[in-house]
Amino acid sequence: MKRSRMRAARRQILARAVLCGYNMLVHAKQNAKELRRVCPIHMKGAAVLQTLQERARTLPVTSCYDVVVAGGGIAGISAALAAVRRGAHTALIEKECLLGGMATLGLITIFLPLCDGRGRQVIYGIGEELLRLSVKHGAEARYPSAWLQSGPCEERRTQRFAVQYNPALFAIEAELLLLAAGVEIWYDTRVSAVAMDGPRVGALIVDHKSGRQAIGCQSVVDATGDADVCAVSGAPLAVFTENRLAWWYYADTGSGNELRPRALPLHQALPAGETYYPDLSRASVTGSLVEGRRRILGDFLMRRRKPSDFPTHLPLVPLLRMTRRLVGAYELDEGEEGDAFPDSVGMTGDWRKAGPVYEMPYRTLYTPSLHNLFAAGRCTSVTESMWDISRVIPTCAVTGEAVGAAAALCARKGCSAGELPLAQLQRELRSGDVRLHTSELDK
Repeated sequence: MKRSRMRAARRQILARAVLCGYNMLVHAKQNAKELRRVCPIHMKGAAVLQTLQERARTLPVTSCYDVVVAGGGIAGISAALAAVRRGAHTALIEKECLLGGMATLGLITIFLPLCDGRGRQVIYGIGEELLRLSVKHGAEARYPSAWLQSGPCEERRTQRFAVQYNPALFAIEAELLLLAAGVEIWYDTRVSAVAMDGPRVGALIVDHKSGRQAIGCQSVVDATGDADVCAVSGAPLAVFTENRLAWWYYADTGSGNELRPRALPLHQALPAGETYYPDLSRASVTGSLVEGRRRILGDFLMRRRKPSDFPTHLPLVPLLRMTRRLVGAYELDEGEEGDAFPDSVGMTGDWRKAGPVYEMPYRTLYTPSLHNLFAAGRCTSVTESMWDISRVIPTCAVTGEAVGAAAALCARKGCSAGELPLAQLQRELRSGDVRLHTSELDK
């Protein structure tokens, strides 16, 4: 009787698979315990049916662009703006339904410094433009009056060019800015694969509610934060396996919304009882989200003073600070502070302390093995120690602007990232008020 029930269950499962257009394959006995709870045919634990092979299908190529930017965080916004302003037909693909990524949906609402902490502005161009846009309707806190109201040099040495902004207003203003510039935004859309044309990405395969389709492209910018396009394109990657929990939120205390940033520091000994979130697996991502919300509830209840106090905003994306990145033509290291690079495409300071300035080499933004794929933001090619500096909002704007300009030029010239004339790219960036070398900073 037991054997007949198992045979009947097997027939039902195979029938459903045929109806769905899939073929079941025999796979190894990995995760068999979990599968047995679902399918009676796994009880013996011998040949475990565990994978599905998707039937080949023809996808419509619904659109073609000069530049496609994947990821609508700060790096993606900057890249799309830089590309469209250079005449490129540009699309921005965003899996969420709001721009900004961690900077809005993640409630990381502090635009970290554009300066070196010693009175010198380091980041200009789109980075400064976005900071000013974020406080167009007022700042939540940390208003940098010395910088936004032309304060004296002495005051700029004691106040960093940073601000706390409102995430909702910033996201809406960024959306309006992109649309006015001519960027086509694809919300609720995820890049799931690529179609390669030799060493080039010929099309992005995307999924959204209207089905799977292909988007043709001349140049691609990976600004996903997790190097998603690089991963499906076969680019060389590095992975950070020691993410710790972060749980930022807002609470209404009766006198207005209060930002409550909470995070376990990176690059320190992991506190007892804590755990790493080592990858982008379901378990790691879901675990970080669930535990973060549990911590928010505990923190809020501990600090609650009256019944009218409530949490008002929770992070809507995972707060995994470093996950995957490109291993590009060059990896910038934290120890190269102040070094001059002939191929610099912008600069950044160190948000953690005053003093350091880094030139950002163009070679950190692409890999020679993939001719038309660029990386921006948290995906760029840096060492692990430099990653903690390059992953933040202002630096993401710098690398985003650089690759947006490069992607547009490559699409126009029909050349690869490595073949692009550096002098032309640097001229384009300077025309957008970007300063490339430490020698160009105000004294």
